Amino acid sequence: MVVLNRIYTRTGDDGTTSLGSGARRKKYDLRVDAYGTLDEVNAVLGLVRLYTAGSAALDQALSRIQNDLFDVEADLCLAEKGPGGARLTVTEAQVAWLEAEIDRLNDTLEPLRSFILPGGSPASAYLHLARTVCRRAERIMVALQDQPGEEVSAPSLQYVNRLSDYLFVAGRYANDKGAGDVLWQPGQHR
Repeated sequence: MVVLNRIYTRTGDDGTTSLGSGARRKKYDLRVDAYGTLDEVNAVLGLVRLYTAGSAALDQALSRIQNDLFDVEADLCLAEKGPGGARLTVTEAQVAWLEAEIDRLNDTLEPLRSFILPGGSPASAYLHLARTVCRRAERIMVALQDQPGEEVSAPSLQYVNRLSDYLFVAGRYANDKGAGDVLWQPGQHR
């Protein structure tokens, strides 16, 4: 497991950082950008949870998702071994769990009749912020995957893709199960 006794090491002062394999990469490297952006998603989820603590339907899932995001980050960081000696990555079972959570929440929502504007409640607004950051992370992961010699595991990419869908549905759930959604009104101010 990770032991962090010392927070600053000075090894990044030259603009590089260490991957889990020990290889050094520039801090703007797509791999570092991908797991750094997922860390940003996780931070936004921390804000969301300030507003979902009273909602077992959301908060327990968000807690699990925050932990799972570290599994995706570990995979992107190319950590060699996780618990039990296997490479640490998300699994197809984690993707399936996320899909089941999307279905569970979506089954309770008002039908969607328009595009939604972020807002309605603090939890919903932050969930939409997390969704947009998650989509950015996904775009970075796809760009990384397209680079020669780089690899992104299929379950990690699938998990991040499903996560943005979950965050959309959860944002609606946080708005009184869709009743409090702020709907786009096309051409309203022409």
